[in-house]
Amino acid sequence: MEHRDEGGFVGRSRTPSPSVAAVDVVVLADTHLKAGIKSLHPRLHRAMVRADAIIHAGDLVSLEALDGLRRLGTVHAVLGNNDHGLVGRLPESLMVELAGVRLAVVHDTGNRVGRVARIGRRFPDAQVVVFGHSHIPCDEEGSRGQLLFNPGSPTQRRSHPHRTFGRLRLAGGRVLGHRIEPLLDDRPG
Repeated sequence: MEHRDEGGFVGRSRTPSPSVAAVDVVVLADTHLKAGIKSLHPRLHRAMVRADAIIHAGDLVSLEALDGLRRLGTVHAVLGNNDHGLVGRLPESLMVELAGVRLAVVHDTGNRVGRVARIGRRFPDAQVVVFGHSHIPCDEEGSRGQLLFNPGSPTQRRSHPHRTFGRLRLAGGRVLGHRIEPLLDDRPG
């Protein structure tokens, strides 16, 4: 059953018991930041400051960007195909548990054709699989109810009409909400 919470997140699960605190996660990929995070959109920066955790699905590009995110809080990041200077500092993929939700993070899941089955085989225990690489947002159901989530890019929109980032709300082992947020303004992308 789908519902919208007060923050506008769309979710498919019931609200957890009041004793379980919700965790808000900002999800990024493909930022391609060579000089740190100061060029990120102000609304995204505010969301990251307020978030309980930041997930980055690769292509940060620089140690300055990684360090900038880490100064804001807890960061779970993986290596992207353009992260040459971060080899040895980030894993190629990772599994992390936040608020009882098992999340897999990887940069590239390959071609869209066959993606659902491929991700299901590679991360059978993940409730959410966060990925990047294409710069094209994806928020869809995968195999066995997995959430497949690509936040797009907040800096390089490519073929998508807007630059974007993602938000997840997690609690009690459930995904309470998920959305792709467009960064609407006249800045080039």
